[in-house]
Amino acid sequence: MPTKRPGKAWQEMLRGNARFVAGEPRHPRQDVERRNELAHHQLPDAALFGCADSRLAAEIIFDKGLGDLFVVRNAGQVISDSVVGSLEYAVGVLGVPLIVVLGHDECGAVRAAIDSRAEDATPLPPHIDGIIQRIVPAVTRVAGSGPIDPDTVDALLVGKEHLRDTVSELLERSVMIAEAVAAGTLAIVGANYRLTEGTVNPDVVVGRVDPPVE
Repeated sequence: MPTKRPGKAWQEMLRGNARFVAGEPRHPRQDVERRNELAHHQLPDAALFGCADSRLAAEIIFDKGLGDLFVVRNAGQVISDSVVGSLEYAVGVLGVPLIVVLGHDECGAVRAAIDSRAEDATPLPPHIDGIIQRIVPAVTRVAGSGPIDPDTVDALLVGKEHLRDTVSELLERSVMIAEAVAAGTLAIVGANYRLTEGTVNPDVVVGRVDPPVE
């Protein structure tokens, strides 16, 4: 069972991010004692599924320590069987009360998805294209169907649409996670990270988070 309420876990994430933004991180629970404490067990406060971008280091952004976050990342935070299984493990076995799905501005995967819709777009290698095609529906909703001029497309808006798609798909593909949300033991927060400011801005919340996210 979760040791914390979803809202408490989220508020602690926000406080850590505020310290990071202010340039006053505490770097908690990163010493030898903590390392030894965790050698044979883990009880993370939350799970985070985010983009693999090197600038999106979860423990740093949220000023967390060893064992605090169960982190799953891939390019463009695209849902897959391995992602769903990993997050189900975090919820069902480790008992996390919160999943944060984290996107960001200046995302290379989002930009590639937009560029792929140009009339003269260069074909991508198949494995990269497989990722990018999962983001293209968000591009279509923002820019319409057919060839587009990538320079006219709002990448921030595409990123937000894709973030919402990711949260929705996670709930659709995992009965366990959807049932935990319905039971009130789990919440999901979809948020966007701003690279320059360092801020994490919630965009979509599923489940109960107290106090409510503005």
